[in-house]
Amino acid sequence: MNIEDFDFELPESLIAQTPLKERSASRLMVLNRDTKEIDHKRFSDIKGFLKKGDCLVLNDTRVLPARLYGTKEDTGAKVEILLLKQMERDTWEVLAKPAKKLKEGATLTFGEGKLTATCTGTLEHGGRILEFHYDGIFYEVLDELGEMPLPPYIKEQLPEKERYQTVYAKEEGSAAAPTAGLHFTTELLEEIKEMGVTIAFITLHVGLGTFRPVSVDNVDDHKMHAEFYMMTKETAETLAKIKENGGRIISVGTTSTRTLETIARDHNGNFVEASGWTDIFIYPPYEYKAINGLITNFHLPKSTLIMLVSAFADRDFILNAYREAVKEEYRFFSFGDAMLII
Repeated sequence: MNIEDFDFELPESLIAQTPLKERSASRLMVLNRDTKEIDHKRFSDIKGFLKKGDCLVLNDTRVLPARLYGTKEDTGAKVEILLLKQMERDTWEVLAKPAKKLKEGATLTFGEGKLTATCTGTLEHGGRILEFHYDGIFYEVLDELGEMPLPPYIKEQLPEKERYQTVYAKEEGSAAAPTAGLHFTTELLEEIKEMGVTIAFITLHVGLGTFRPVSVDNVDDHKMHAEFYMMTKETAETLAKIKENGGRIISVGTTSTRTLETIARDHNGNFVEASGWTDIFIYPPYEYKAINGLITNFHLPKSTLIMLVSAFADRDFILNAYREAVKEEYRFFSFGDAMLII
């Protein structure tokens, strides 16, 4: 397929720059794959589309406040650092800006010396290897000094770090939030559980590659970035039981979807305890093996995310829904509104 097959007109004014005060107050577009009907609701109405025996699968990754602003110890030059991947306990692969100022052997200072780092290696495209030095617990120091690495299309500052975390975020390691889950409150999840819907958790640490545009014309030629995922034995057994009993597995977000589909693909459609790196690329005419429903936000034109959604619900139906979302002025992307596909 051609990349242009996933394009649509999106006014910049519809890109949500700030989150709503109330998480579950966002709008919800409901798509029925069988009837091709489209309903317009509020996210808090989602309970009306769930039923006893269903299972919601949530990604419990936690976003690191991975953007740091420091100075070179020898010259005082300012350098911006973005943590990408932990290589060893205190050694990280990072992006540096400007990279040319940070050569091997250079030392950086952050937060008046609360955190320092030594450059131990250089990589392509501004990549560097940093070894960090600090007192106490690294993640606590990072939480004090770091900023959330908001997506490039968000220009506003985020006053509260926790608003870019899901209420169930637990496992540290993401460079971006699994944004479909941002709509849930603790109270809403409790109400859903009281209905007899099971809540299960997987982990996929979202990489910055999720924002990388597709640079090829032929979709088949695109190479996906790899992200770390994990499913526990408890979750695998829960999902297997739901499937055996004929319940629906409803994935919350494209990250949960990629994890579930990776495991099902690798294990003959079964759910098993597993962890590793996935670069699964889902686009039409991919046949889903794991999920029966999907909760997701509204994605960028020509992105791998809209391709994943188009594989689940028919490309023409999805693009028609997106055109209606633009007409009805839904809010798009990370802090935007949501879509339920069943």
